[in-house]
Amino acid sequence: MKAIVWTHYGSPDGLQLQEVAKPTIKDNEILIKVYASTVTAGDCEMRRLKFPFWLSLPMRAWIGFRRPRKSILGQELAGEVAEVGSGVTRFKPGDAVFGTGGFGHGAYAEYVSLPENPDTGVLAIKPAGVSYEEAATVAVGGLEALRFLRNANIQPGESVLINGAGGSIGTYGIQLAKYFGAEVTGVDSSAKLDMLSALNADHVIDYTREDFAKGGQRYDVIFDVVGKVFCAKHPFAQASRSLSDGDPRLSSMLRGKWTERTGKLIIAGTEPLTAEDLSFLAHLIEVGTLKPVIDRRYPLAQTAEAHRYVETGQKKGNLIIHVANTATTL
Repeated sequence: MKAIVWTHYGSPDGLQLQEVAKPTIKDNEILIKVYASTVTAGDCEMRRLKFPFWLSLPMRAWIGFRRPRKSILGQELAGEVAEVGSGVTRFKPGDAVFGTGGFGHGAYAEYVSLPENPDTGVLAIKPAGVSYEEAATVAVGGLEALRFLRNANIQPGESVLINGAGGSIGTYGIQLAKYFGAEVTGVDSSAKLDMLSALNADHVIDYTREDFAKGGQRYDVIFDVVGKVFCAKHPFAQASRSLSDGDPRLSSMLRGKWTERTGKLIIAGTEPLTAEDLSFLAHLIEVGTLKPVIDRRYPLAQTAEAHRYVETGQKKGNLIIHVANTATTL
């Protein structure tokens, strides 16, 4: 089968189209013919192995010190079950499925084998009214947005600011926050503001021209997708002043602690991903409540180019990799 093999850490040049052996499955596994995958910022970070020093060493111990042992990247996928192991009960051959096996679980390939219930991921049946392209975007961007916003316990009428609203997580975050009844402010670059407005964000802020932390506006919830609220530009004390005085919540992709000095709760998601949540999001797409934002589409052979584009920071929403020749089914 064809696959994008991850040959070395660093630039996208390390992603090369090769012929590799088709996976064989164990009793508890299913073999999926992959129709669509995605490229996320997390995939690019994994490829580069760009992590803080304290995390880089354990990551190298897991993946490989000199070169990656897990040779095929790709988290999100949508496709069709080709085979099932003797112990599998949830799926059968021919089922349309979508989900994720987690980092380094091989979605940049024509076939991937995954446990029926992945330890670090989740799989579910794809609704007929959701395309393979749309379904491929849900398992990382959709689920992460859902998890963090649920942790924030948003109530109707509350104000929510989403920092980094133009990416895969942020575009789902805007729509889910609106679904929960919030007044939403999206923060991103100027080129993405029209898109954020089209997703029904009530207010948009161009971070290249305006610092929301200095604007004087208060928010009940700040959802920091990109982890930059607490960089040197936005030290904690300064950013926390943008939270309201009532029951302020700050949901961050990078932090999770109670800060006694300020009394601000910083929420990080720890709950496991569930097939029920995956199906819930797919249902919202099917009925038109959620709209996956798809920026560009690339064939499998151009996965390296897709990674290069993501690293420009220009990606709006999601970027699709067409794996199989599925022009009539995507």
